[in-house]
Amino acid sequence: MDSGSRANPNSINEGSSSATAPVPMDSQQGGAGELSSSPAHPPSRYESQKRRDWNTFLQYLKNHKPPLTLSRCSGAHVIEFLKYLDQFGKTKVHVTACPYFGHANPPDPCSCPLKQAWGSLDALIGRLRAAYEENGGRPESNPFGTRAVRIYLREVRGGQAKARGIPYEKKKRKRPTTTAVSAASGTQPPGGAAGDGSCGGTTANDGTVTAAATTNSV
Repeated sequence: MDSGSRANPNSINEGSSSATAPVPMDSQQGGAGELSSSPAHPPSRYESQKRRDWNTFLQYLKNHKPPLTLSRCSGAHVIEFLKYLDQFGKTKVHVTACPYFGHANPPDPCSCPLKQAWGSLDALIGRLRAAYEENGGRPESNPFGTRAVRIYLREVRGGQAKARGIPYEKKKRKRPTTTAVSAASGTQPPGGAAGDGSCGGTTANDGTVTAAATTNSV
């Protein structure tokens, strides 16, 4: 999503999307310190991508009709930007009427639209959110971190999961229990009942049963 034009990323005020010629980021962020730095340490891939994304968004605001300034940008404008990027997407998202709706790998091509994948949009918002604050924006006014943007990304994820047959399931975290820790260290937990030989063997094999045994012993 590289933009052909460059914008002034260091300006978080009204001038960020003015009609004047944009100043390349390299000249803004260069400075004397960067000129004297060693060329052996180029920016990371993440930093380079974040810079390009930031310039692309600033150019989008400038070309918006009517033109938008960064200080007036809201979560609704961010969502509008994400929808605008769908035209450059490469992920096939089947519509409900498509015979391949719910199939991740359809056997034949179809006329369903190509869109930006949810994962790409989620990573993009993360980079833009960081770039906003790095360029002087206040965290409490960050348009990329609004609730509306989070809800939109959640809806995109759910819609693409249904259209492409991809399940998105939250990974369940295993909660360590007192009995499990005690069994590993060779000490007995308070109560004594859960620390005998029979319960100790259960602890090593099944964390769920261990949790119940711990509760009963207390």
